[in-house]
Formats: sequence, structure tokens, C-alpha cells
Amino acid sequence: MGKKRIVFFAYLLLSTIFISFSSAGITEGSPLSIGQTLSSSNGVYELGFFSPNNSQNQYVGIWFKGIIPRVVVWVANRENPVRDSTANLAISSNGSLQLFNGKHGVAWSSGEALASNGSRAELSDTGNLIVIDNFSGRTLWQSFDHLGDTMLPFSTLKYNLATGEKQVLRSWKSYTDPSLGDFVLQITPQVPTQVLVMRGSTPYYRSGPWAKTRFTGIPLMDDTFTGPISLQQDTNGSGSLTYLNGNFKRQRTMLTSKGSLQELSWHNGTDWVLNFVAPAHSCDHYGVCGPFGLCVKSVPPKCKCFKGFVAKVIEEWKRGNWTGGCVRRTELYCQENSTGKDVNVFHPVARIKPPDFYEFASFVNVEECQKSCLHNCSCLAFAYINGIGCLMWNQDLMDAVQFSAGGELLSIRLARSELGGNKRKKTITASIVSLSLFVIIASAAFGFWRYRVKHNVSANITKDASQVACRNDLKPQDVSDSRKRLEIDWPKRFDIIQGIARGIHYLHRDSHLKVIHRDLKVSNILLDEKMNPKISDFGLARMYQGTEYQDNTRRVVGTL
Repeated sequence: MGKKRIVFFAYLLLSTIFISFSSAGITEGSPLSIGQTLSSSNGVYELGFFSPNNSQNQYVGIWFKGIIPRVVVWVANRENPVRDSTANLAISSNGSLQLFNGKHGVAWSSGEALASNGSRAELSDTGNLIVIDNFSGRTLWQSFDHLGDTMLPFSTLKYNLATGEKQVLRSWKSYTDPSLGDFVLQITPQVPTQVLVMRGSTPYYRSGPWAKTRFTGIPLMDDTFTGPISLQQDTNGSGSLTYLNGNFKRQRTMLTSKGSLQELSWHNGTDWVLNFVAPAHSCDHYGVCGPFGLCVKSVPPKCKCFKGFVAKVIEEWKRGNWTGGCVRRTELYCQENSTGKDVNVFHPVARIKPPDFYEFASFVNVEECQKSCLHNCSCLAFAYINGIGCLMWNQDLMDAVQFSAGGELLSIRLARSELGGNKRKKTITASIVSLSLFVIIASAAFGFWRYRVKHNVSANITKDASQVACRNDLKPQDVSDSRKRLEIDWPKRFDIIQGIARGIHYLHRDSHLKVIHRDLKVSNILLDEKMNPKISDFGLARMYQGTEYQDNTRRVVGTL
């Protein structure tokens, strides 16, 4: 019984020592060994040694305390695991934090000499491992400046254009291997910046430019992100993106070994919930439709060319390989400093993720943005976006996506014939159709009129109608003479028409002989020197009674 009490009290003593160590931090005389951990004061995070997949490789890392399976958010010695059981993490004599691999020397270090007066390492409540100067209390080094594959709230991505320094996320090589993988997540030096995932030297995913509170390539960002984002950027392109704390005590954004960008939060102490993932759609993969290609987020997704463009290699597109993209159907014609409005037009396309390789222009409205692009022969497209302003494109339109909702309005420069040609063709076609219909209707009306005239003539001529001869000894002028038409104004023409009508009325109604003119046309209207109309050439026809429709007769009327 006494031995059991001794063992129990020894266990309590060791536990007390362990707890004291956890709260005191790491110092030169108090290193962190395998089997020991250092916890944050709020009990959310824990620092210690871990071995992925129960291998012999030991890594120093930070994880969420009390969550199984363990979720590691930062690793110190990613490229150099230790295998010596005596390995420990300690503050060196020069003040830096170092991982000693037993007799094999230093496996990892936070850097060169940091403090001559001594320092200590602590794990903050945000999961940030920091080295603090014992004398001044100044932070000498922090893990948030050396991110792994995960961003925690208040950690930051950075890009310094002047020095070229970057702070990025680097994926694990595999789920069980924390060494550097194939994917890197960074912010770009463009203005405005965007998030870019690279696979080696090849772009893999792009968020679209930042517009104050959202990325333009994520239409539902406000509904999906639980952690807000703060982005600061100067006009030179240097900037930082900070992942802020949301509504959950435990949340993270990570880049997986497969290149997937994920935001997760711990719900109700039971499970991780995936709030956001990218790429989530085949159109999210960078440049899937090639230059000037548009990936439409439909079911199934499909690539198409922008208006005015055609597939560069038709056979490849038919096989579903769209990476070759599209080329212009009609080349642009533009002279520098000209308006270009006579030969170029802008075609708007809605619900678009702005393409890559944009350039920011400080214009205050869409009219100025369009005018500037039109005057610049290198400008291929423009967009005026809320929260950004004017963006222009002088390079191939790459990685353009069309959403089912949301997105921006992109105006693409085209040759005028790409828009006007179809309109002109439609106008010509409509004119031809209208003219054809008019001719058909006019011909039908004229035929019906001729039928009615002939019908009335044959009905009114009596059996003993006399033969009538009409002659004119004057030397009249032909109305159809084109050289004389210009001498006749419209009032005179009206008088001529009235004269012809009175003449026909007299012959048909008032003459003591029944005279029916059978060939009234312009060439049969003669004018004397005073422009008085004279009717000539009555034509010839055999006569029969109006009640008959067939007869054998020698009676003839007409001009003699």
C-alpha cells in the first residue's frame, strides 16, 4: 500500500512539473524534449514533438489541443526530421530558438543571434510561437512570419515589391509528410492584389482581384467565409493580407497537398466544417479554356470563345482540349492617338471573373475608362468594378470565367464588323423581303385591276357598237421622254393627271360612241407644246356581247 502511494505522489509531482513547464515557456535552461508540450494560456494550442503516421521521424509542431485526430498547423523542421530520442527544442546562448538532434547537432534554428541578454519562447493565444527578449520584452522572432501550410486568425501573407520578399503558404508533400509539397499560395504584386496558387512554376488557381471586401473571382465570398480578411496595399504593389478572427474559437485556412485551398471551423466541439474550398469547379482551374476562352460554369461546364473569336485549333476543341484557346476572327485596326470609334467597338459580357494580367488605371468613372481604352491601341478590354475602379487589359484575356450569378461586366474590344456586319446583313435581308412582298402585292393588285377593267369592258360593249377611229394630227411630246421629265414640275404633273382622267371619263361616259381605251400607259400619253395631255394608241380587240364569254366575230375596235 505504501509503494502505491509513493508511485501516485510521484505521478502528481511529475504532472505538476509538466504543468509548470507548460506555463513557463522554453528557456536556455528549460528546453522542450520529446514527450513534453507547451500550451497556450487559453488552452487552444499546443507545441510539441509529433511523428506522422507513427514513423520514426520526429517534428516540432503546433496543433489544436484536445482535438483528435491531431490537426497540425505549423512545423518547424519540415525538411529535416530528427530521430534521436534525446532531441530537444531550446534557447541557445545567442538567444535564438534551436532544435538539437542529440549528438547530430542543430537540426533547425530560428535564425542568427537574436539577443545577448537572454530570451525565452512562448506560445501565444493565437497559436503564434514567439521568441521574446528577456530585457526589453520585444518580440525577436515569431512563427507567423514563417508560415507553413496553414493560416490561423491574425496570421498574414505578405509581398514586398522593393525587396522581393514573400510570405506564403506551402503545402505538405503528402498527408503524412510535412516536407515542402508542390503547391504555393501567395498574394501577387498586382494592383489590386489577388490570391494565386502555384503548382511549381504554373498557375493553378486564382481568386481574382481584391475589391475592398471581396475577391471578384469568388461571387459568394460574403456567404462562405467565416473569417473576415484585411488587406493593405500601397501603389507600388507591396502589401499584406491578414486572416482575421471570425465567430469560432478554432478555425483555419489551409493549402492541402492536392492544391486545395480550404477554410474550416470547429463546430460544437465535434467536427471540422468546411466553409470554403477552391478550386471547387473545373472552371476554377487556371486557364482551362486558354487565351480569349471563356469557361461557363454550367452543368456540365463548357468552354466557348468570346464573341469575335474562334477556336485556335478546332480539332483539339472537339476532343475537349481547350487549353489552346481562341484567336480573333477579324483583326483589329487602330492608329495611335485616334478615337478608333470608326473601326473598333466594345462588346459587354456580364457575370465575369476578371481575367488575369489586368492593369489598374485611376479614372473616376466608366466613361473615362472606356475612352482611355479606346484611344490606346494596345488596350484589348476594360472593366469598371465597384470597390476597384478602372481595370484594363493589354495582354491576352486569360482565365476568364462566367458565373451563373454575380461577377463583373467586361467590355471586349472588337472590330466594328463583328457587331455591325450582322446588323447590316439583317437590314439588307429585311429590305429584300419587304421589297419582294411589295412587288408581289403590287403585281397581284395590278392583275386584279386589269381583270376588272376587261370584265367591265366586255360587259358594256353592245352588239352594234360602232368602230371608232382616233387620230391626232399634232406633233405631241412623249411623256416618257426622260429628257423632258425635268421640265415638268409637280403642279404641272398634277394637271396632266387630271387631264388624262377627264379624257378617259369622257370616252367611257359622255362620248356618243362607246370608246374603251385598252392600253393606257405613260408612253401612250402625248403632250402638246402647252403640256396638255393627249391620249393615243387605243389598242385592238375583237368584240362580243357582254352576256357571252365565247364568240366568233369580225367586229374590231381600236386605233386606226
